[in-house]
Amino acid sequence: MTTLSNRPNAAVLVIDVQNGVVARAHDRDAVVANIAAVVDKARAAGVEVVWIQHNSDELPRDSERWQYVPELVRQGSEALVHKAYGDSFEETELESVLAARGVGRLFVAGAQTDACIRSTLHGAITRGYDATLVADAHTTEDLSQFGAPSPDKVIAHTNLYWQYHSAPGRTAGTVNTADLDFTR
Repeated sequence: MTTLSNRPNAAVLVIDVQNGVVARAHDRDAVVANIAAVVDKARAAGVEVVWIQHNSDELPRDSERWQYVPELVRQGSEALVHKAYGDSFEETELESVLAARGVGRLFVAGAQTDACIRSTLHGAITRGYDATLVADAHTTEDLSQFGAPSPDKVIAHTNLYWQYHSAPGRTAGTVNTADLDFTR
């Protein structure tokens, strides 16, 4: 269990599912549909949903590329955290948002697997959170021209190593969207 005191609650982090991030993502439509299902399950269970939105030179604020994909709509009561680094905790208010909501357990979905997803998972566990990756609700683009493995292999490898990741007093792991149960 989390090493954070008085943090009994869970939250879903929806990371960077923005037009410019997932335009060429592997299995985009299926992954976005799974993320929508995760969000629906969280809302039905009364679990916080926190939206993370990246900005950079390639994703300038308020541009079409910066906007979340139209299939995913944030409700007004759900937190929105803006970031400029891979780890969603770096120079953002994410920690204070989660602390205010008593969150110590995170479920992570979004993009890109080999950048912001991995960075945020490691940032969470390092900071004392339990961190579960939703195995079929994250994706990345094909960067094999730069020497990276194909996207399906990047996703499979990330799922494999996070399934067995551990840290003292914290839990990690993976779960598929269909098996997601916030009460466990």
